[in-house]
Amino acid sequence: MIDFRYHLVSIVAVFLALAIGIVLGSTELQGPVYNALHHANSSLQSQLGNANNQRQAAQQEADAGDAFAQAIETDYLHGKLAGQRLLIITEPGAQTAVVNGVGTAARDAGATVTGQINLQTRFFDGSSATAVALSQINTVLAQSDGIQLDSSSSSSPQQGAAKVLASEILAKASTAGGIQSASTTQTASAQTALGSYAQANFLTTNGQPATQATLAVIVTPQTVPADGSVDPLAQDLGPFAQALASVYTSPTVVAGSAAGSVPGSPIAELRSTGVASQVSTVDDADTVRGQMVVIQALEIALNGGTAGSYGVNAGDSYPNITPSASASPSASASSAPTKKPKK
Repeated sequence: MIDFRYHLVSIVAVFLALAIGIVLGSTELQGPVYNALHHANSSLQSQLGNANNQRQAAQQEADAGDAFAQAIETDYLHGKLAGQRLLIITEPGAQTAVVNGVGTAARDAGATVTGQINLQTRFFDGSSATAVALSQINTVLAQSDGIQLDSSSSSSPQQGAAKVLASEILAKASTAGGIQSASTTQTASAQTALGSYAQANFLTTNGQPATQATLAVIVTPQTVPADGSVDPLAQDLGPFAQALASVYTSPTVVAGSAAGSVPGSPIAELRSTGVASQVSTVDDADTVRGQMVVIQALEIALNGGTAGSYGVNAGDSYPNITPSASASPSASASSAPTKKPKK
């Protein structure tokens, strides 16, 4: 029979063996292991220090560039969009800094910001119920105002809504080349359309977006879902922007912030499609330089230039910051752009 004394001796023996192993192991390995760990830690500390120095230098350079851009912004942009009317459209999560910055830059360029349309989360909901509700509104408004919608199976309800909205809130250039003034009937029709979408919680508005605009900027948050799923914003942004730009060939720019400009973001997805040849994108519009480029991209489009992809993660160079003639208040001007974006 095994008694308690046997158990006690066994336990003591186990702990004694463990203690002896720890002492012997630490004695034999202390020098080599410590030296290796110390060397690795020193190397990592050095790499971290170099990375911090590079980051600080890059931040100082960026701050200096932004300060310079801010100093020349008003004078440089003066008159570039003289007489134009700009509508700002935001997607859910769009940064206020981008919206405000683009609006300020547009006013510095001589444009009037008519208002703001804030697309809501429901607008991008891919459920069948939402698709039916959005399609019904599209159909009613299109039939009421004589708007021809794309009946192909590839056309989404969001694209249909974009065409309806563009037809209602964007101005058509007159035969004389100037901006067509909105009539009371047109404004009332635009208000009815916006009200219909707003009542169904597809959008909200600020300012007077029913006043027909000649230019449009879409502000996107440029986010990627943490779970790796496909963002509905990324799926719908390109077709929505394309539909907006195709009506009256209205110059349209998609703008966002640099922090979210990564593969899978709405702007990155748009740039991978043919829409990038019709709509310019600026992925660092949270900076003064990026906001200036938004205005330049609109001016280039007004002058008949090619759409470009600009920003910190873009394939094209920035347009030259050089003095240029003011853009005339026309949907298509005859003068050439300062510099076409690279292909």
